Amino acid sequence: MSISLSSLILLPIWINMAQIQQGGPDEKEKTTALKDLLSRIDLDELMKKDEPPLDFPDTLEGFEYAFNEKGQLRHIKTGEPFVFNYREDLHRWNQKRYEALGEIITKYVYELLEKDCNLKKISIPVDATESEPKSFIFMSEDALTNPQKLMVLIHGSGVVRAGQWARRLIINEDLDSGTQIPFIKRAVAEGYGVIVLNPNENYIEVEKPKIHVQSSSDSSDEPAEKRERKDKVSKETKKRRDFYEKYRNPQREKEMMQLYIRENGSPEEHAIYVWDHFIAQAAAENVFFVAHSYGGLAFVELMIQREADVKNKVTAVALTDSVHNVWHQEAGKTIREWMRENCCNWVSSSEPLDTSVESMLPDCPRVSAVSGILS
Repeated sequence: MSISLSSLILLPIWINMAQIQQGGPDEKEKTTALKDLLSRIDLDELMKKDEPPLDFPDTLEGFEYAFNEKGQLRHIKTGEPFVFNYREDLHRWNQKRYEALGEIITKYVYELLEKDCNLKKISIPVDATESEPKSFIFMSEDALTNPQKLMVLIHGSGVVRAGQWARRLIINEDLDSGTQIPFIKRAVAEGYGVIVLNPNENYIEVEKPKIHVQSSSDSSDEPAEKRERKDKVSKETKKRRDFYEKYRNPQREKEMMQLYIRENGSPEEHAIYVWDHFIAQAAAENVFFVAHSYGGLAFVELMIQREADVKNKVTAVALTDSVHNVWHQEAGKTIREWMRENCCNWVSSSEPLDTSVESMLPDCPRVSAVSGILS
């Protein structure tokens, strides 16, 4: 276990304080003096010695990485794969760097969906005002007009966004392994319209406004002496809070708040919204779903909420490592029967491809996906 420089500097003081606090009343003066010393230590400066600023590039080129002709992420100078532990013993900083790179890759995949797959980016809600939070999905030009076949793709939970199956696979393996692009290109080549859902884009983040608390002395009819005591306690409380905040948030990262997107505040809501406003309006006689992990749960919830419509329009559903649960989601008997006939769940397994895998749930068949195609 590594110990930070700031911890080493402050440790003797903490120990000293603990020893003093075990003493009698005559030790209070020493305790006060030590607290005053701690309050004047600039923890920001100490932490900067431990952790570099959380200031990362906003382009792949800035990170000195690029995708090669095989779709693999490689360092542009060394040709090496991505290195997570860029700085030893700075896990938090390395994680923040990884997340910053992940956000760039998300935008890169969006660009590929439009440029390489010729999909259109469609803003939702469809009737959103200019000022309200918005999300988006991607569709092929013929998604709503193709009279025969429509393919709908739903990814799982977490940091992934439209067009991705797994960020880790994109970074550590290649684009074909971690994105939906091979599925999309094959579907288009075989005459399908395509709709790509974006079920994790549920809110936007904005900086939390600072709340200015009015001093109690400005609005109280209490005696002056009592007000002074309360104000002193309030100031001491604020000092302690600020003191510990420097440990919790050494880089002074912005405090953010979430503004949820109307009718798209969860993956389940998103699936229902896209069904109602797009898939249900599509001309295709046969609709096919491919849903990974939590995307399978979102599909089952869609089926529960729109059972008759789904049965009428959906021909087949391919699930991959789906985490749906027909008992917890309270899917009725007719839904479970339909799933047994029209769904198949490919799950991680060491068995040969398409080998039947035992299931505890009375819904769709489970078969082997060898090592888990999207794990």
